[in-house]
Amino acid sequence: QVQLVESGGGSVQAGGSMRLSCSVAVVTFSPYCMVWFRQAPRHPREGVASIQHDGETTYSDSVKGRFTVSEDNAKQTLYLEMSNLKPEDTAMYYCAVAGEPCRYRQYQWGRVYYAMKYWGKGTPVTVSS
Repeated sequence: QVQLVESGGGSVQAGGSMRLSCSVAVVTFSPYCMVWFRQAPRHPREGVASIQHDGETTYSDSVKGRFTVSEDNAKQTLYLEMSNLKPEDTAMYYCAVAGEPCRYRQYQWGRVYYAMKYWGKGTPVTVSS
């Protein structure tokens, strides 16, 4: 069983930065795909950043150039560095893991990832203007 616990959320003003962490205990399988999702009220959940077993990272268009996903295998932690935050980044942020390479589809409203098996309970991020 893989347990995911997010932390680091809070409130920040527009233009500010924040780092989210996801403690992952324990990913023993490979390949794998780890994804940061977010969901704002009255909006569908969207995947914003992913990293997989070979280190490949991808980002949705809405966060590209502002967010950076990384992992520290020794600490078993997934990170999401967010900069130049905007009010529209306000959402509950979740991390999730799939036991296969990342598969996703980009829609006009956002990105959907497939086969996510384990989920955290989320950490809230609020960006004020």
